[in-house]
Amino acid sequence: MFEILFKYPISIFHKGKFVFLTPWPLWLLFIAILAAGALLFWHVRRNHGMLSGLRPIAIWLLETGMVALILFLIWHPALSVATLRTQQNVVAVLVDDSRSMSIDDASGTREAAAKAALNDGLLKSLAGRFQVRLYQFGKEPERIPNTDHLTPAAPASRIGDTLERVLAESTSLPLGAIVLLSDGADNSGGIDLATIAAIRRQRIPVHTIGFGKEHPDRDVEITDAVVPARALPKSRLAAYVTLQSYGLSGSKTRLTVKDNGKVLASQDITLKSDAQPQTETIAFNIGDAGPKSLEISAQPLSGEENPLNNTVTRLVDVQGHKPRILYFEGEPRWEYKFIRRAFDDFDDIELASMVRTTQNNILHQFPAGMSEHQLEEFPAKPEELFPFEGLIIGSVEANYFTPTQQQLIRDFVDRRGGGLLFLAGRATLSDGGYPSSPLADLVPTRLPANRGTFHRVFTSVELSSQGAQSTICRLDDNPAKNAARWKAIPQVADYQEVGEPKPGASTLLYSLPSGKSKQPLLVTENYGRGRTALFATQGSWRWKMWEDHTSKTHATFWQQMFRFLVNETPGQVVSTTPKQVLSDDTRVPLRVEVRDKEYKPVSNAKVQARFIKPDGSTATLELAPQPLEEGVYSGEWTAEKPGSYVAEIIAGREQEELGHDMLTFRREDGVAENFHTSQNRELLEKLSEETGGRYYKPSETSKLSNEISYSEAGITTRETRDLWDMPALFLLVLAIRASEWLLRRRWGVV
Repeated sequence: MFEILFKYPISIFHKGKFVFLTPWPLWLLFIAILAAGALLFWHVRRNHGMLSGLRPIAIWLLETGMVALILFLIWHPALSVATLRTQQNVVAVLVDDSRSMSIDDASGTREAAAKAALNDGLLKSLAGRFQVRLYQFGKEPERIPNTDHLTPAAPASRIGDTLERVLAESTSLPLGAIVLLSDGADNSGGIDLATIAAIRRQRIPVHTIGFGKEHPDRDVEITDAVVPARALPKSRLAAYVTLQSYGLSGSKTRLTVKDNGKVLASQDITLKSDAQPQTETIAFNIGDAGPKSLEISAQPLSGEENPLNNTVTRLVDVQGHKPRILYFEGEPRWEYKFIRRAFDDFDDIELASMVRTTQNNILHQFPAGMSEHQLEEFPAKPEELFPFEGLIIGSVEANYFTPTQQQLIRDFVDRRGGGLLFLAGRATLSDGGYPSSPLADLVPTRLPANRGTFHRVFTSVELSSQGAQSTICRLDDNPAKNAARWKAIPQVADYQEVGEPKPGASTLLYSLPSGKSKQPLLVTENYGRGRTALFATQGSWRWKMWEDHTSKTHATFWQQMFRFLVNETPGQVVSTTPKQVLSDDTRVPLRVEVRDKEYKPVSNAKVQARFIKPDGSTATLELAPQPLEEGVYSGEWTAEKPGSYVAEIIAGREQEELGHDMLTFRREDGVAENFHTSQNRELLEKLSEETGGRYYKPSETSKLSNEISYSEAGITTRETRDLWDMPALFLLVLAIRASEWLLRRRWGVV
């Protein structure tokens, strides 16, 4: 329709420059329009006849518009557009040859449709004007002489990498345009901005032709699954599984988490409406120490088009070392005793506790291998506190800690990345002077300024919606049973007013004091590299005393709290990679953060990665420092074969070893093309739009050979296209005259 009204495709208007071909100056056009308008105004005002009010003005506007349009046409409007010179430019035709192109979309395979589009005139028409280079591509492009060499068998498609390679090969050639035939099912996560910028700098338009259905008729796909990369033994973890379905709204399926064939957890879910992403949480116990390869799957349903996209793999490194928590208590109390009892059958974490029995006396209860002489008082130096991964502060006044110790506690969370838990009590938080101390920044709520916030009143406990998703409050892996256990949990005998949660904090539990609004009971927050929590009661020990002696409620809650404090606490060397499971990919980008014993960034370290391959052989890689990130080192390695890999990262400085870390990853082949198999029209349209090209349906390819000539890349010449004879302008003339006639007829002055 646009081309019918405006004579040319819309792409010409985007690329062309508007000009007037008449030799007369543009200012003369404006003067002529103003003069004509003034003359018509005088004429209408003098000869308005039976017209009154605003009616003469309407007639004047229509007549002035008509004269202005005629003058505009007299000035001969046109478009100046750059066009490719015939047979002097190269056009690269890229055909997706990955396995997703072999999908049969009822009318035939996508590859067959692409061949038909090329062989039914597109290649011939392009060859009549340009030098055509034909490529097939999966992970990388390959020149082919004709379409007979297309066999959709490539295990993955990398559109961005392919465009980069074609641009690199054509640096010495007059590349005028690129034609991309694909379903847009890119397996590399999209086309990065650097590739788009390189294409735009060379002004090369990328025209895309999309194949395949934009969504399946009947399918469910796991689009993502997020699990912690590291965990402690026997931790309760949560997998956040995102699904998308079509044609199965309201159907039920079962999510399952398996480790080496063993079912760790399963959960029935109901699928939501078509195309609506839904995220489900499934909790499970990770088990003993060691690397875990988790298989997360949704049970295939009857009639599914592609059951291969129902399963994903995720890796978790269950670490065997024992983190340490320092618990400093300001006075002997039942809560202290029962928190320590939670360690009776729990040997995954070591607890070193210090309780102030009198003003000048501290009772030490340290694990084996740690002497009280190592830490007679609360730490005052980084080398004393930073060996711990977690810190618990009980009922102790803020001014008990010196300014140096208060800053050290802050650095422990912010710089060290440790976990900090504040406990309620009669001599802490608002009643202990915390609101006016630097420690107030670490508390995840805005503490009231007044004292008298600690109340010895029995109150019930309520689980929040955020708490239901948190592993701290997961007493049972079944969400319904977990909620029921929290409803039946005994009351606590006291609570403390702690104010409103800060922005970004999560309230997991509430206390429900009689006659008052509910109060935050358990609040968590991320702070710097670490995390903080506030538990606003000293009465959780009653969960142990008032329930059956076989109940594990109290122990389970506190053991999960301990894991929360230490599980994400980093060491001096921390290594990461964007994807631990490489689907039909070989590149392993590594990022390593190195810090000294005070957890300050180290910029002069020597960092080396040692890889253990699936066959047991080894390889090493030296990592280079990042100039813009202090203490960060990076490198890229190639995983040559499928299988599981282990990377040991070692960092040192001169004769000092700063630390080491372990990283596991896995390469899987033949799986990438099982996912996102529908046509990604959004990606193809975005690519064309950003580079000055256009997206075409297969039925529109006949227009491509004409429109591809309009390009500023390659060897070009400028041409002008007349606009004065556009049908839209003649329709506008008729509309103006018809409007004036209809108005005059309605007002009875025709």
